[in-house]
Amino acid sequence: MPGRWLFWLLAAFPMAFAQEGLEGAALVQALQKGGYVIYFRHAATDFSQADTDAPALQDCGKQRNLNEAGRAQARAIGEAFRALKIPVGSVLASPYCRTRETAQLAFGRFEVSEEIRGGSGPARAEALRRLLAVVPPPGTNTVLVAHQFNLRDAAEVNLAEGEAAIFRPLGPDGFRLVARVLAEGWAGLPVR
Repeated sequence: MPGRWLFWLLAAFPMAFAQEGLEGAALVQALQKGGYVIYFRHAATDFSQADTDAPALQDCGKQRNLNEAGRAQARAIGEAFRALKIPVGSVLASPYCRTRETAQLAFGRFEVSEEIRGGSGPARAEALRRLLAVVPPPGTNTVLVAHQFNLRDAAEVNLAEGEAAIFRPLGPDGFRLVARVLAEGWAGLPVR
């Protein structure tokens, strides 16, 4: 029972445990300079659908896909990034249709990465930890679009659909969570 209580406490107050809290104008300024890894959970999906054939990831008819609200979320995220002048370098997406569509609608491009494919387990968690620790090329941010379980296992962070966790990569020293932004939160950040 104590473990369950601690889980819900951490889920409810995730920023209390971040080493550096960036928000508002400070967050925008930091992201405009680049150097961060921004991990998005895919945008809102249709929960009446289910993933029925994991090996057939090109067949979107056998997966839970974005709904219209999710498509609007993804477009709005991309519009906010452009308005905020946040530079984006690499955009990596899990091979699932919902992550690829989120990345395409928000950023207009992506590369599929098996390292952030959905699922949980130690190997997937370690692969994501390595990606979160990689410093992007100067003046850019790396975007990862994937799933809830990957990040939960790698960094003990649970995200809502469309939510982002922003990490400062520290190379061999790992990474540090610096902010979280809900899908709707990007539009409310100050344009500088």
